[in-house]
Amino acid sequence: MSNVPSPAFTTAGLTVPTESAIKEGLWADFQAAFGGNLNESDATPQGQLVTSLTAVIGAANDLLLSYVNLVDPARTSGRMQDAIGRIYYMERIAGQPTVVTCTCTGRAGTVIPDAALAQATDGRLYQSLGAVTIPSGGTVSIDFASVDVGPIECAPGTLTRIYRVVPGWDAITNPSAGVPGRNIETATEFEARRAGSVAANAAGSLPAVKGAVLAVDGVSDAYVTENATGSAVTIGGVSIAARSIYVCVSGGTDADVAKAIWSKKPPGCAMTGSTSVTVTDTSEGYSPPYPSYTVKLQRPTPKPIYFAVALADNGQVPADAEAQIRAAIAAAFAGQDGGPRARIGGKVYALRFVSAVAGLGTWAQVVSLQIGTTSSPTSSEVDAGIGEIPTLAQANISVTLV
Repeated sequence: MSNVPSPAFTTAGLTVPTESAIKEGLWADFQAAFGGNLNESDATPQGQLVTSLTAVIGAANDLLLSYVNLVDPARTSGRMQDAIGRIYYMERIAGQPTVVTCTCTGRAGTVIPDAALAQATDGRLYQSLGAVTIPSGGTVSIDFASVDVGPIECAPGTLTRIYRVVPGWDAITNPSAGVPGRNIETATEFEARRAGSVAANAAGSLPAVKGAVLAVDGVSDAYVTENATGSAVTIGGVSIAARSIYVCVSGGTDADVAKAIWSKKPPGCAMTGSTSVTVTDTSEGYSPPYPSYTVKLQRPTPKPIYFAVALADNGQVPADAEAQIRAAIAAAFAGQDGGPRARIGGKVYALRFVSAVAGLGTWAQVVSLQIGTTSSPTSSEVDAGIGEIPTLAQANISVTLV
């Protein structure tokens, strides 16, 4: 019987012996096998063998410990997390593009097709999300998504070139900054969505509606609430009709989002929203003409956020400090630092971004950091209404040395 201690399952989980305990057990085995009196110096042949075996056993124990931890949804990541997700019929959300609402002008009746291309001043291409017909007024709002995925910045007035000509479509511009996309879903985000996906299996509840909407391809954020009273009420700056639900969603096509809402909302429940979509029930048991329903949803209004960072002029600030600070704040704003991202109906705190700046190095000594909705921000926090989504252009981040 070996003197090397074995891993053990306890009430606290799997415990493995330390490598010093493993080495001590191996020496006891070697001494017993060779009659004792072995020189236990690491410089001897037997010492080198014991050291190598200790490393091999320790590595095997570490691999076992890692596997056991990866089975736990609270500690898992990577391939094992994907496997756990598949139990819930979930797939990791791929990187998503930046979505920007543009004003397109042209001849009335002109159809701007799905995936029509436009180009920003930085050279990046954007494609329209769905086909839209220019009305009699000559202007129409269309959502465009960047061809590349990730938190790509699209500042106001930078998406101005029609890349692929459509006869009758004359001009394009974006009055507001785009809603930043995202990189591939992190382990923390995936676990939060897995936990919330259980609610998506319910019916007739707000978490079920939100879970279904967030599962729609291309959706980056959603806010769902209701008014259960017999008269209109104002919640988060939005007037919600009596006995209705309100779904504000960023990303995804109108048709896919509306179908997701309809699949989970309770029968007879009214809806509040400026976008109306017809959903047809083609489920088994019906034949044409199929029953159809009008689903209402809301698209969020971009709410530009401004930052003012005051940095100590300590003689160590690099020449590209402003560029570094802007990039760090933009990454934190999009949640790329592992913290919460700015969301529909959320509150953006200035202190949330201090660590992002301070983490750039010892030279980054933050004197103050303020945010707001004007070019001279003076607040410590900004509230977004439930019909708004915070947006950030790096040009709206000012840095001064004091």
